Parts: sequence; structure tokens; C-alpha cells
Amino acid sequence: MLVSATEMLKKAKAGHYAVGQFNINNLEWTKSILATAQELNSPVILGVSEGAGKYMTGYKTVAAMVEAMIEEMNITVPVALHLDHGSYEGCYKCIKAGFSSIMFDGSHYPIEENVEKTKELVKVAHAMGLSIEAEVGSIGGEEDGVVGMGECADPNECKAIADLGIDFLAAGIGNIHGKYPDNWQGLSFDTLAAIQEKTGEMPLVLHGGTGIPADMIKKAIDLGVAKINVNTECQLSFAAATREYIEAGKDQQGKGFDPRKLLAPGAAAIKETVKEKMELFGSVGKA
Repeated sequence: MLVSATEMLKKAKAGHYAVGQFNINNLEWTKSILATAQELNSPVILGVSEGAGKYMTGYKTVAAMVEAMIEEMNITVPVALHLDHGSYEGCYKCIKAGFSSIMFDGSHYPIEENVEKTKELVKVAHAMGLSIEAEVGSIGGEEDGVVGMGECADPNECKAIADLGIDFLAAGIGNIHGKYPDNWQGLSFDTLAAIQEKTGEMPLVLHGGTGIPADMIKKAIDLGVAKINVNTECQLSFAAATREYIEAGKDQQGKGFDPRKLLAPGAAAIKETVKEKMELFGSVGKA
């Protein structure tokens, strides 16, 4: 059964650990992440970008697949199905489709418009029992056509959004989607501390979790981050394992071309990546 992310993130904030959001792209991704969460007794958030939702034929398909897999796999740990970087229209589609959590990314709007749209979506989401994440500032890189330069969020704007009743807040602190460049300056912990001071008990979200050094991850958790998003790292590990399988010629041996065999090494690699992250975030055994 899907749950909202509110309680799991409140517990994480109080317990000084973080829950991982791992983006899903297909059945293999979803199965690997759910199985790992169950094995490690960890809460988990399945993130779905608008692009991935479209690729999987729509949000209704995604919600139906996830709910069925939770039942068929006997998953008992808390699982939230969350729209990642959702548009205003996308949020409403996911609410109707049966998601248990949404993110409205209004960071590219003027703050007044971000506040107005977020306020409306908070009311609708909470009436349906969903948790809602909002964003202030810019996450560097590109996500479904939204390009950000990685500007740090204004703590006062963060407070304005947090006061609308959202459940958790994504704030730009120098983090980037995708691979981090060699000249990356690192996370701005001064900004994070200032945001934490303004928003109090609000669980904070760190996007772009791939490639951030472990010591920075742990410091971010100490400063109030309770949700960390990981996508690129799972994609890289899946690609590397699949490439190794094909370059070794295993797809030409027997029925190695069978998709279930061809995709198995990549799926196993995703599980290993998710396990490493859950251990780093401290969520193991916290379901």
C-alpha cells in the first residue's frame, strides 16, 4: 500500500537520517528498488519525472504497476510514489492517477506566482491525503526541459513557501542534476543552515544526490536534509553492468539475448547502488 511521504520524512528529520528517493524508469528499476528497500527494512520514495511518466505511457500505468508490485512482492516497508519536478498540470494528473505524493516545481516562476500555485496545490493534495514538496531556488543542470544554473535559494523565500503548509522543501544550495563537473564548488552549507533556521522543523530535500561526497551528504543530513534524490547514479550503474554483459559476449551465449537475462546484470547493479545509498543515508532498519 502506498503512503504519503510526510510521516517517513518527519521521522527521518527527528532521527537524523534521510530517506532516499530513487527515480524509476521501467519495471526493472521499480522491482530492484522495492526489493532492496524490503531487504534492508528501509522506507523508500519512488520518484517519477514527467519524462519517465510519459515513457511508461502515463501516470495511471505507473501507479497501477507500483501498487501491483507492492502486493505481488509482499512489500511491507513504507513506499511513497512521488512526482518529481512536476508542472502545475502534471501535479493534477498524478493526483488523479493515484500517486501518494507530488512535487510542484515552481522555482522558475516569480516567487509570487510560485507561492500562489503552491498554496492551491497544498490544499488539493492535503484534501486527498497526499504529501507535497515545493522548490525554491534552482537545481543546476536540466530536468525534463527545465534548466537551472544552480543558484542558491533565498532563505526568506524558502520561509514564504514553507509557511504555505507544504510537507517538505527542496532548496537550491549549489546542487546539480546529473554528473558534477570537476570545477563544482560544493554545497553551500551556510545557505542550508540559514534555510533550516527560517523553516524550523520542515524536512529539507537535497536534489542531485549523485556524486556528492559522503561527508557532504552526512553534513547536509545534520543540517536538516531528510530526503535525498538519486537518479543518475542508478542509470550509470545499470549502463555499466549491461555494457559489461554485452561486451563479454554473454548475449550471444545460449539464450543470453532473452531480455530477462540481458537486463538482469543492470537490475542487480541498481540494487547494489540503492543499498549503498540507503546505508549512507542511514535509513536501513528504519521502516
